[in-house]
Amino acid sequence: MMSINLQKGQRETINAQKFIIGLGWDINGSATGNSYDLDVSVFILGENKKTLSDEHFIFYNNLKSPNNAVEHTGDNLTGDGDGDDEQVIVDLSKIEAEASEINIVVTIHDAETRGQNFGQVRNSFIRIVDTLTSEEVLRFELDEDFSIETAVEFGRIYRKGGAWKFEAVGMGMKGGLQDYSNKYN
Repeated sequence: MMSINLQKGQRETINAQKFIIGLGWDINGSATGNSYDLDVSVFILGENKKTLSDEHFIFYNNLKSPNNAVEHTGDNLTGDGDGDDEQVIVDLSKIEAEASEINIVVTIHDAETRGQNFGQVRNSFIRIVDTLTSEEVLRFELDEDFSIETAVEFGRIYRKGGAWKFEAVGMGMKGGLQDYSNKYN
């Protein structure tokens, strides 16, 4: 089966119950001389677009959601040569009934202090890999040039009519993890 390459705003049904969200990027490091620390965070939201609880905000200090429905495999994880820099494992069979959306955000840690932004980040992508078949089913490559943004909502997985769908969002924002936390809490 071929992977579907999504465009910004495109939506596609996810036919897997359990999958890996892989995220990757390259850094144009000469820009600031500082090292980059990009962090993946996941917000599990209810119908009201707010996190179900503090434990439903998954990031480097809280790697697992209740019921282990969403599990972050750790900060700066190097994949097995497949290009994922960080991974999140999702098991939809364990997710709460009141969960209606899973938002995937990437932020640059300490971006303001280090003078960093997504304009210095290249080849960013998010992909969905079916854990049963190990096949990549969806991919969204972020080809936009974010010159001032320090955070990007890569995509969201949402429930619609009994099915789960992925939307390629690719929306940047000038701010950090705290700003997203404020938005969703």
